[in-house]
Amino acid sequence: MAGGLIGWGAYAAVGGGATAEAGAASKPVARSSPSVSPHADDRAAAPLKGKIVVIDPGHNVGNFRHTAEINRQVDVGNGRKECDTTGTSTDDGYAEARFTLDVAHRLRALLERQGATVRLTHDEKGPDWGPCVDERAEIGDKAHADAAISIHADGAPAGDRGFHVILPGVVHAGAADTRPIVGPSRDLGRRIAADFRRVTGEPPSNYIGHGTALDTRTDLGGLNLSTVPKVFIECGNMRDGTDAALLTSGSWRQKAAQGMSEGIVSFLRES
Repeated sequence: MAGGLIGWGAYAAVGGGATAEAGAASKPVARSSPSVSPHADDRAAAPLKGKIVVIDPGHNVGNFRHTAEINRQVDVGNGRKECDTTGTSTDDGYAEARFTLDVAHRLRALLERQGATVRLTHDEKGPDWGPCVDERAEIGDKAHADAAISIHADGAPAGDRGFHVILPGVVHAGAADTRPIVGPSRDLGRRIAADFRRVTGEPPSNYIGHGTALDTRTDLGGLNLSTVPKVFIECGNMRDGTDAALLTSGSWRQKAAQGMSEGIVSFLRES
């Protein structure tokens, strides 16, 4: 993967010492001041400089206008699935696609502030629909991302609430081979889950993951076809009133982005 981080600390180089000439008293020699790497300040201000993060805002606000296109089947390695879907919404009509794009923008700002290069799979300027799930994976792969995250919110029945992070399972079929990324993706997912819970106060899902906030799947093209560490996050259930009140709150969405950012930063500092 591209963009290894150069290091986190500055080293002091101390020179000089006492010398004595033959037949003369030894005279102390002044020591030089500690020498600090000229790049130390840059690293402190931008600890993720050189790191690449790809953010995938789930779905697209224009998908509902392109049902034929998004229903096209694409290869996900171990089978075929729809190119994309419209996503869900709250009972009051706040679309998942709007939620995911809003959080993606907030997350991008936080990561760029840390010095990371951030790329989105799509934005308001386009495309008008999609991209397809295989293309979303390809964007992260071609970017040689150090980490990738796909942002979602669930559409489960009311009463089901909480968040969960989806990890790639082992898939080795067709164009898919997740074996190299399963381990690092699990590390990434665990860190994001821990920080997301701490920052947002959102509980782990009460219907997926048995309270761990982690779920492993082998049927998602965005994970199956990824060659870089990647996870999905379902930030809450849009169909549950309690979660919907959070998901529609701008201040809570900022917390959601902050929790994801802290997990990603933690992962990249250790990678």
